[in-house]
Amino acid sequence: MALGSDFRRLWAAYAISETGTGLSFGALPLVAVLVLHVPEFQVSLLAALGGLVAAVLALPAGPWIEFRRKRPVMMSADLAQAAALFSIPIAAAAGFLTYAQLCAVAVVQAAGVIVFKSASGAHLKALVAAEDRTAANARFEATFWTAYSAGPPLGGALTSALGIGWTLAADATSFVLSAIGVRRIRSPEPPPPPRSPTGAGKPAEISAGWRYIAGHRGLRALFLNSQVFGSALMATAPLLAVLMLQQLKLPAWQYGLAWGLPCLGGVLGALALKPLTNRFGDRKVLLASGVLRAAFQCFLAATPAGPLGIVVVIAVEFVSLFASGVFNPSFATYRMTETDDAYLSRVITCWGISSRTAQPIGILLGGALAAVTSVRFALLICGIIVLASAALLPWGAASKINERQAVPVR
Repeated sequence: MALGSDFRRLWAAYAISETGTGLSFGALPLVAVLVLHVPEFQVSLLAALGGLVAAVLALPAGPWIEFRRKRPVMMSADLAQAAALFSIPIAAAAGFLTYAQLCAVAVVQAAGVIVFKSASGAHLKALVAAEDRTAANARFEATFWTAYSAGPPLGGALTSALGIGWTLAADATSFVLSAIGVRRIRSPEPPPPPRSPTGAGKPAEISAGWRYIAGHRGLRALFLNSQVFGSALMATAPLLAVLMLQQLKLPAWQYGLAWGLPCLGGVLGALALKPLTNRFGDRKVLLASGVLRAAFQCFLAATPAGPLGIVVVIAVEFVSLFASGVFNPSFATYRMTETDDAYLSRVITCWGISSRTAQPIGILLGGALAAVTSVRFALLICGIIVLASAALLPWGAASKINERQAVPVR
């Protein structure tokens, strides 16, 4: 493996920004509750609105990113998120912070994530040799889970000691440092792909990512799998919180432990990816980890009271996140390899927009189901849907996992 110094600069920039994001995990809802004292519905709306509006605003971003150099786009996304986050403690200190501003910040954050990932995914493909892509994606995955394992407890301590404003300022600073890190990458960036000489209109350029996915058997299967899996899995998070905190009466520290400890599984999964692929091959690892991450979510519906309940939640989530730590970089490498350079930013953008739309809808449907039935029944249905998503993995396409099947779309 020969991951060079420029990759390490990009990796460091990513690690810094993710650490900041981990520190301020859940900070916007905290501001809404503790500073603005908004009702519960508005807290939920804050999360859903940010994702959905950002998805709409990001629609034209795919072509805009595709036909531009990626590093300036990445730095712009970082700085936009930094400015948005800095605005909250400033407005709070001046006494004019509003709920509308929190919603705007949530939208900027969500849109910034979509834009940055789309640009960085295409840039990483140009920065790293084909044989090193799996290792590079695994490092990003391990960093992500490390940040979300250590970040929330440290952020909670920082918030308790200094206040939520300082936690948000630390997150904003991390995005500034990330932009500086991207700026320090030294190797010349390859020119962006040229626009189609046929002069395709804006709607065709925007939809090209989805059409590319639809025309590729393996990507199409993984896209459907990710949308069904992600929306059903995200729906379980608030339901499990209600079950553990309200119905089982677990203390807050046990609830935090049940979420934080399994994140170590994601780190271990990412570290295990390379030896697993060396031994079993890309195809088997992708499919096996895709099944394993979905296999045990149904058991959360039967979470018992007391210490055994904590053990059940930690065990289920640890296995799921370990498998996700293996699956996510394996999938990212497959998508990167199978997508033509002229479409990669648009494919990633369309993927992110779809996820940002499907997941809030899944959360709302899960909450509605729990309201008319019960929390445990809703968790069971979500777990069954998560398990069923494994049927959408590219079983038929897997034997041709390295064969490009898409016809270019302009």
